[in-house]
Amino acid sequence: MIDRRSVLAGGLGLALAGCAAPLAKTAPLPIAARQFTLTTANGRAVTISQWSPAGATLGTIAFSHGAASDPAKYLPLVEAWAKAGWRVLAPLHVDSLIHPNLSDFKGLASWRARLEDMAALSVYIGAPYVAAGHSYGGLVALTLGGASSVPPEGMALPLTDKNVTAVVALSPPAPIPVLITSQGYASLSVPALIQTGTKDIVPGITDADGWQGHLAPYEAAAPDGNRYALVLDGVDHYFGGAICRHDLPGPPQTGPLDQAVAISTDFLAGFGRNDRAAQARLNARLSPDLPVQLTRR
Repeated sequence: MIDRRSVLAGGLGLALAGCAAPLAKTAPLPIAARQFTLTTANGRAVTISQWSPAGATLGTIAFSHGAASDPAKYLPLVEAWAKAGWRVLAPLHVDSLIHPNLSDFKGLASWRARLEDMAALSVYIGAPYVAAGHSYGGLVALTLGGASSVPPEGMALPLTDKNVTAVVALSPPAPIPVLITSQGYASLSVPALIQTGTKDIVPGITDADGWQGHLAPYEAAAPDGNRYALVLDGVDHYFGGAICRHDLPGPPQTGPLDQAVAISTDFLAGFGRNDRAAQARLNARLSPDLPVQLTRR
């Protein structure tokens, strides 16, 4: 469990297993095919990256990146979703190391800014969509999907977005009292896919079994038959540097990432579009055993 002092003193990125990396050691990455700017309710500009399918669009995913990261560091994931027919829209949050105003948002200030970013994006979408995210972004997605997170100063509950039809959360944080509790995760109100791996730990904060904390939203939410937990054997917080932390020595865990993409694609179709055939394919993948453990409640 992480308290307010550790979040503010130790850094929110560390507490959320953020994706901070030495920018000088990170090779330049391709950007999205399209980028545009939205404005939040309080007048702040937000850069949105967009990936679109080549053919018909099945629906829209609003993706929230990990702490200190940025949308371009998730190309293997977002491009795969776009290839499967989904339009992906991803804000550049203020805690990103490449955000021009990073120094203006210390500690918990980024929490409110992230919610403002997603609210502006929801207005732009103007229709039902799937909320997705990694790490800190996973908490954002779960909050939009009904989890009762602690509201930032100046914002009131509920923080839920009624346009969210489902949630995909990769390595969401274990309960952090100043952001979310187990009881808060229990109010998740939409279908959800929660992913983690048996090496998904935060050095210095969690022990060898600490990866199980990422499953807190799955374990706390009511068992409605549409909550799924995906555990991948040997997978860490960054899929070996395949997403979020391209500076890591690797090797990239591309095989497990492909598994996560395939399962998430069935989930997206099944619950983002209410595709019964996709739901059946997803349920056919259910297994209590590693290396690809998929369970349902």
